[in-house]
Amino acid sequence: MTLLHGILYQRITKRLMDIILALILLAVFFIPAVIIAFMIKISSKGPIFADVPERIGQQGNTFKMYKFRSMIENAHMLLRNDPRFKELYEEYKKKSYKLQNDPRITSIGTFIRKHSLDELPQIINVLKGEMSIVGPRAYYPDELINQQKKYPQTKTQVKKVLTAKPGITGLWQVSGRSEVHFNERIILDAEYVETISLFHDLLIIMKTPLIMFTGKGAI
Repeated sequence: MTLLHGILYQRITKRLMDIILALILLAVFFIPAVIIAFMIKISSKGPIFADVPERIGQQGNTFKMYKFRSMIENAHMLLRNDPRFKELYEEYKKKSYKLQNDPRITSIGTFIRKHSLDELPQIINVLKGEMSIVGPRAYYPDELINQQKKYPQTKTQVKKVLTAKPGITGLWQVSGRSEVHFNERIILDAEYVETISLFHDLLIIMKTPLIMFTGKGAI
């Protein structure tokens, strides 16, 4: 696919596909989403949506990414500022901002994270034009800064990745999810951006339900 075709695909075809698929997903998952929201509210203290900072989107613009809360209230700030979580935070950074056994996760959170149901509210981001159904991971600002310090060879890939809208699903999600570390994940995301096409997007979309159902690679 030529550069011009790639740009036209992203701006027209991909955006149209995002809107259509987002509306279909909204209709299919509306009732499950309501049930999940209710379970979150009655099972632990805190808001229904994750109370986390903004993420980095296309061209480095920040945006509020919607996710169902799967952790205790204020989990993001507690991990970074509470002395009780100092060792856990160091492990978190060491393992590419993923934890194998995270004590902050709630009972309902374990289930919805395993099957990626916590991502459902991102349909709102897609309809707003901040995200795409398929795309790279949306990183936290501090995560992106620290990971590039740890893996300085990834800076070129990061610049490339930020030219595209982040996605609900993507190449790295269907290639190991949380089992893939940052230096490998950013290469996969850059590879996706380089080869972006309708065929590749449809292939990733077709692989995603199996990953959600089995929970393979989830943390």
